[in-house]
Amino acid sequence: MTRDDLNEVLLREIQDRKIPLSLGKTCPVKCAFCYEKDHSYRLTYDIPLTTQQQWEFILNTIRQIPTQKDEAWVLGGNEYMEWTDIFLHPRAFDWMEEFLAATDKKIIFFTVGYVDPVRINRLVEKYPGRIDFELSVITLSAHRKKLMPHAPSVDQVLKILDGPAVTSANFYSLGPGTLSKDAKTISAVNPACSLWVGCLTPLKYIDPATTALMRQGEKFLPQEAREMYYANLPNNQLIHTQSYITAFLNRKKIIKVFDACELEKRDTVVVSKSLYRVLTLLRRGRARFLYVPNHLLGGDSDCVTLLTFDDIARRLTSETRVFLPKVIMEKTSRVEADISGTSFEEFKARFPRVRFKVLHKVNTRFSNRKLYEKGYVKNYVEGYLENPLAKKFEAVPLPN
Repeated sequence: MTRDDLNEVLLREIQDRKIPLSLGKTCPVKCAFCYEKDHSYRLTYDIPLTTQQQWEFILNTIRQIPTQKDEAWVLGGNEYMEWTDIFLHPRAFDWMEEFLAATDKKIIFFTVGYVDPVRINRLVEKYPGRIDFELSVITLSAHRKKLMPHAPSVDQVLKILDGPAVTSANFYSLGPGTLSKDAKTISAVNPACSLWVGCLTPLKYIDPATTALMRQGEKFLPQEAREMYYANLPNNQLIHTQSYITAFLNRKKIIKVFDACELEKRDTVVVSKSLYRVLTLLRRGRARFLYVPNHLLGGDSDCVTLLTFDDIARRLTSETRVFLPKVIMEKTSRVEADISGTSFEEFKARFPRVRFKVLHKVNTRFSNRKLYEKGYVKNYVEGYLENPLAKKFEAVPLPN
């Protein structure tokens, strides 16, 4: 790769508000659940280990971009570069410090724990309000060794939690006594950080044993969430990754947006599994709901954001007018494209006799806002598990 080619990739990442550092190799952590095990569906480049010269190019480019009040820059690239735990780069922490000193911008980063606890806590105290540290705990249970054989130890994770640095800790249900126990342990060490919980979603390239463990976690999620909720922990408690929970808890807003689109009965609307169930339950017959499974990622994936144009193409038959959620084509800020990089224009060219319309209100901003707005463990326990309508929602059959 030439210097100009490398800089072009870095500029693409920067345009999407990334601080694109590279390890120069595949992530060595090798987590069994990692969604980057197979990223062949999208175009990525073999970026070499980030050098000091490249870092200066990155920093100087970002410094020229005006700071937005609520904007946070992600440390690490994820559009054209493989996701890795960026703190395995020997200079990552030094450069993060330099970035904070040289700019007035906020940063957000994710790690399974490859940071020095003392150093990161001091940095957060030095730059209050500018660092969003998302600690990927995953699990503190006996399953940790199998899922994350090369990850930092539980002791290391708890040392990082014991201080002001961590904004939120994410961890998951893997069976009885996992999520709920982890919540109590983490809260005892850090009663201030947010607790992000849920389940890991098995995709088609995850090995059978790990898939079975993930599905066991889904089975026990109601029990684990109740035990966590009734423990009355002081932390902010959120639940994510479960599309069906998000869709059901936000059903009224989904219906409001759907009604505002003023669709006709003969119109076809592309939907994921959970959206199909919400709309069929509450707006049956108002339009044709085209359920589109995620063939690309497979497994238990149920997220309209991750649908691809090829997924949709597999389900089209005799439709003449099809409405697509905007969120499907928001991979980057530069072009309307899905997560695989296929553009909307390329997709439309495959079906010249079909009129495609975009539901602009169903976008990334809307879906993210709804996730945070209703995505609390309290809402899941009280508004889903204890709501009789949820059983009717789950019972809606899916078309073949």
